[in-house]
Amino acid sequence: MASNRFDLKPFTINLSSEIPRLTALVKKARLPAEALYPGVGPDKGIELDFLRELRSEWVEKFDWEKQQAELNQFDQYTAVIEGQTVHFVHQKSEETDAIPVILLHGWPGSFQEFAPVIKPLTQSWASPTGKKVSYNVVVPSLPGFVFSAALPNASWTVDDTARIFNTLMTEVLGYPAYALHGTDWGGVIGYSMYSSFNTTVRAAHFHFLPFLPPTPEQIAEDKITLSADQKAAEQRTVAWRTTGIGYFTLQTTKPNDIGLALYDSPVGQLAWIGAKMKLWSDPRAGTAPSVLNNTAILTNVSLYYLTDSFLSSVWIYGQNPAGFGTVYSKAPTDAPMLFSQFKYTTLWPEEYVSKAGNLVSYKVHDFGGHFAGLDNPPALIEDIREMGLYFKA
Repeated sequence: MASNRFDLKPFTINLSSEIPRLTALVKKARLPAEALYPGVGPDKGIELDFLRELRSEWVEKFDWEKQQAELNQFDQYTAVIEGQTVHFVHQKSEETDAIPVILLHGWPGSFQEFAPVIKPLTQSWASPTGKKVSYNVVVPSLPGFVFSAALPNASWTVDDTARIFNTLMTEVLGYPAYALHGTDWGGVIGYSMYSSFNTTVRAAHFHFLPFLPPTPEQIAEDKITLSADQKAAEQRTVAWRTTGIGYFTLQTTKPNDIGLALYDSPVGQLAWIGAKMKLWSDPRAGTAPSVLNNTAILTNVSLYYLTDSFLSSVWIYGQNPAGFGTVYSKAPTDAPMLFSQFKYTTLWPEEYVSKAGNLVSYKVHDFGGHFAGLDNPPALIEDIREMGLYFKA
């Protein structure tokens, strides 16, 4: 690591003392005796039976000590950049020619969603042509998420976060060039880095863009022919626009309302976050290759609650009301860009993705959803490794 002028310190997760209070609150939380409208599907929000199942598991089976120990297997640090305390994993490969890569999560995720891919990416992989790829993996918590400090003001934007993450990679860790992967808000931040720091970001992989998915009318107007799977994804995208966008509007316009309402309610946060982690994932989530099971959901929600970061996390919407654009523009860089379309995510056809950057690979996967690091780790590992074939410092 290059310098300690950023107050670089090792970090270990230790939230065990907070668990008794969390458990007590979960036990005391009241839920309705029965669903108000039985049979209403998850497009109206989390289903009562699923919330009950999660709550019972949180109290009776969930082992925080085990999950904390698993996360503490990674090398973690904090650094202070522009006055902001940033938490991050820095897992180095044993290979001397490993490529630095930064993995960026979104909301309602956390650095935990990349846990299944971190160590595999540090291991050497040989491509069919014989080229070897390995990574030094950096996974920060976005500002305001879990162990990274809340942002200093309401006007902080994703471009500011992009700047401090570029500083993290180049000055704190001393990497003159690096690759990146981003999803959800991490995709927006990553795209800002890809566009703005084109001498240091030398390859990028996304499965989420900072541009809203095209509407069926736009796709028809552009005379793009969709496959059967793409048409199904298009319908899911339409459904998201019509029945799934309530959280987005609320968190953009009134982040304090939901942030304060659920600030000290672990079951409330479980309902709000758990609904998205269930609905946005492959219906087969929790079965191989997915590890997005109830334990993964409870670990993620526990991280939000135990770090008092739910309020500051939803503010990323309020601080970036135009974070997802409607007009596609091309990043001013020659760095290669790769994109993965997972089956149960909103649809970005290749013709639109190519408008955003120097697209060299567009992969389609028939398993997985929004949280690909948990929902289809082998595919995400494969695609990030492929990025290494295009990386040139």
